Amino acid sequence: MGGGETDRLIAWSDELRGVHTRLRRALSVVQDALAAGEPAQAASGDLLLYCHGFCTALTGHHEGEDRELFPAIAAAHPELRDTLAQLTHDHTMIAHLIGGLQSVVDAAATQEELERHVEGIAAIMENHFRYEERRLLTVLETLALDADPERVLGPL
Repeated sequence: MGGGETDRLIAWSDELRGVHTRLRRALSVVQDALAAGEPAQAASGDLLLYCHGFCTALTGHHEGEDRELFPAIAAAHPELRDTLAQLTHDHTMIAHLIGGLQSVVDAAATQEELERHVEGIAAIMENHFRYEERRLLTVLETLALDADPERVLGPL
């Protein structure tokens, strides 16, 4: 195997780390908007924009993993099927939490309500990312998957 092929294979672990970093930054923008202390009504336009961008990116990331990445890992590493099932379950839970956040943003909820929803997503998302990285980064360094990273890991 040539150096270029090795670089391509290792790139999947780098891609996952990079997407997680960008999603953490996007969440930070949402948290910073809330921390600015503006009344929820005044901040709701920015929050709607920030939350929509963040929620769309996180959802796209998880849908890509469920559709492309996890089946490829399961085929190459059947011993990880329980891990993949847990990660998929997390995706469902996070999607539910995102739906709740979008509802309170649309309803111009109080700052406290918004913060509670954002902090809940942040806690679950961080736990999910850390678990995913612990369990899958080594596998991703050798995964032979010929696919577009944006399709596999989302458009972020």
